Amino acid sequence: MIDPNTIMRVDGKVALVTGATRGIGRAIAETLVAAGAAVCVTARKQEELDETVRTLRAAGGEATAFAGSVGDPEAVEGGVAHCVAELGGLDILVNNAATSPWFGPVVKADMGAVAKTWQTNQEGPLRYIQAAWGATMADKGGAILNVASLGGLKPTPGIGVYNISKAALLHMTRQLAIELAPTVRVNALAPGIIKTSFSRALYEHDETGVAARQPMGRLGTPDDVAAAALFLVSDASSWMTGEVIVVDGGGALTWPS
Repeated sequence: MIDPNTIMRVDGKVALVTGATRGIGRAIAETLVAAGAAVCVTARKQEELDETVRTLRAAGGEATAFAGSVGDPEAVEGGVAHCVAELGGLDILVNNAATSPWFGPVVKADMGAVAKTWQTNQEGPLRYIQAAWGATMADKGGAILNVASLGGLKPTPGIGVYNISKAALLHMTRQLAIELAPTVRVNALAPGIIKTSFSRALYEHDETGVAARQPMGRLGTPDDVAAAALFLVSDASSWMTGEVIVVDGGGALTWPS
């Protein structure tokens, strides 16, 4: 029988969240700590990591940090090793870090920006999954969550390079769900327009109008995504793998208006 008081708890679990100092990643890290997990946060800037860890610990959680880019293979290996050494394992991996340096038509895209986008948004998550698998998950199992985008399911003018990378991430989610089952579950989220500094180019020109066009009448928040993330890494979704949950306030229903 399901206990509604514990089904979405992750007590005793160790989680690693990439891109965890702001926006969606920060909200996921805070939610996991609130649900009982010890959390290792990674990002590029040490000072932002330090502030994040202080906040997580002030909330009563166990937390540590590792500075490095998901595009750096040594940083990926180092981040996983640090998590295991400091927190005693790795049960939950959240691939959230992403970049989008090119805005414009794909046919005119600067190939350097394309390479950076795909290195961060596709290669980085795969490297983290490989490292987590090799470190603990092959033997002890776990849950992996890839934070993709609604743009990985539907094309959007201007951010096609980013969207292609997220479409690849979604397909990788399904592929690895098959390969790593039954001990490791691999799922993904596809957020719509979330009010963060990362996605401000999608709404800052007309925030009121963009919000009004969403069926739910508002932009999404990082907490909206974090709630879905907790579901997918907790036992509440224990019979789900290879799935993509869209968190978009119904925006896809009226796409592309």
